[in-house]
Amino acid sequence: MWKQFLSKLPRTKSSGGGGGDSGQCSGGGNGNPIQRTSSVPAGGGGRSASTIKRMSSAVFPSSVVAGIEPLVAFKDVPSSERHNLFVSKLGLCCAVFDFSDPAKSSAEKDIKRQTLLDLIDFVDSTTGRYPEAVIAACSRMLAVNLFRVFPPSYRSGGSSSGGGGEGDEDEPMFDPAWCHLQLVYELLLKFIGSNSLDAKIGKKYFDHSFIVRLLNLLDSEDPRERDSLKTILHRIYGKFMVHRPFIRKAVSNIFYHFVFETQRHNGIAELLEVFGSVISGFALPLKEEHKIFLWRVLIPLHKPKSVGVYLQQLTYCVTQFLEKDPKLAGSIIIGLLRYWPVTNSQKEVMFLSEIEEILEATSMVEFQKCMVPLFRRIAQCINSSHFQVAERALFMWNNDHIISLVAQNRQVIMPIIVPALEQNGQNHWNHAVLNLTANVMKMFSEMDEELFSACLTKCKEDEENQASMEEKRRLKWAKLESAAALQPVTGHTAVLVG
Repeated sequence: MWKQFLSKLPRTKSSGGGGGDSGQCSGGGNGNPIQRTSSVPAGGGGRSASTIKRMSSAVFPSSVVAGIEPLVAFKDVPSSERHNLFVSKLGLCCAVFDFSDPAKSSAEKDIKRQTLLDLIDFVDSTTGRYPEAVIAACSRMLAVNLFRVFPPSYRSGGSSSGGGGEGDEDEPMFDPAWCHLQLVYELLLKFIGSNSLDAKIGKKYFDHSFIVRLLNLLDSEDPRERDSLKTILHRIYGKFMVHRPFIRKAVSNIFYHFVFETQRHNGIAELLEVFGSVISGFALPLKEEHKIFLWRVLIPLHKPKSVGVYLQQLTYCVTQFLEKDPKLAGSIIIGLLRYWPVTNSQKEVMFLSEIEEILEATSMVEFQKCMVPLFRRIAQCINSSHFQVAERALFMWNNDHIISLVAQNRQVIMPIIVPALEQNGQNHWNHAVLNLTANVMKMFSEMDEELFSACLTKCKEDEENQASMEEKRRLKWAKLESAAALQPVTGHTAVLVG
């Protein structure tokens, strides 16, 4: 239909000054400024007002625009008609174009782009309440333009939170329609944040279905789109209090699907960033629902291989819970130990860093609940043949708060850690690890020389006992082998193959 109407238009070349309003996307970078022009271009560089009027009459018949000229500027109509003009312009913007070919429908894209800019300016400047018809038309236009199913290539390649591991550094994919989508997202952000939007009416149109489809867009591979969605989701959460429980549940379902089924989603970091702000606003005492979110969602999010992509945001969410309720520290540490990586050294380094950050906010009572399994795991890390893991574990003794916790519980912790340090000192291949090991042993010696000496003595006794047991086992097997060698092989007698 657009082609039929536009075929009647005269083809005129635009001058260089009108290039800022082109319907084509230029550049792939983030944060390109949106260039705005007036609704009715001035003479010299663009078409005259009469040309605009003729063009709009040809392109948009009265049945489409409901009798109101959509390309008229808001300042050119009476105040009483501006909401009708707003609805008319929204109807015009419901047309969707293919941006994969920049030359295709360029004139229509120019018109739609200018109309979106007019809508954004109107939302910025309006003061009165929006009628329900305006809210309904706006939500419909936004849904038509934004909600789409991503092509298979979006999901088949490597993703920022995909299954390829923490080492993946795939180039982000940029949506060719972003110069258009950016305007639609800006309109949504300003419309939701506007004081003219009555939340009681708006909640009927920005409903659960709208929110779920908006959340699905966070799987976009375009980081610019995810960043816009992050801001909009936070604004919706703040605007519509009635939707808050549903948003938390819907986001939890995305996390469950990611952790336990696909381990592939592009927007986990953005969702966690939003929830970092949400958690900081939780009222005290924490509801049971919020604690369940911590135990069933945030802690299992440490399981995927790609945790490094969103670890910073995840750690922030966990520490926000700790600030709200320090009594959660013990259960958080136990939860991390449950998902501790066994074969992934890089993840192990990340876990040690997060453990240190959590311990800084841990009280003595909570520390004592988890110190034995925690330091058994740290002892294993100290003995790791991967030098980065061993080094990161030994660096924890540079933290004054951790040293204080260890000093007050040294009767329990030193017998666990000293044997690992002694083994490192004798066997580890890396000089940096050997130096750090010597420093920590010196610190323990200064902390409690008598206990340190007792731990070393017991360590040597255990080594001697172990060597003695291995020798006894060797002799026992040698005796069995010699006894078996003297017996003839008959019938179904088992044969020892040496």
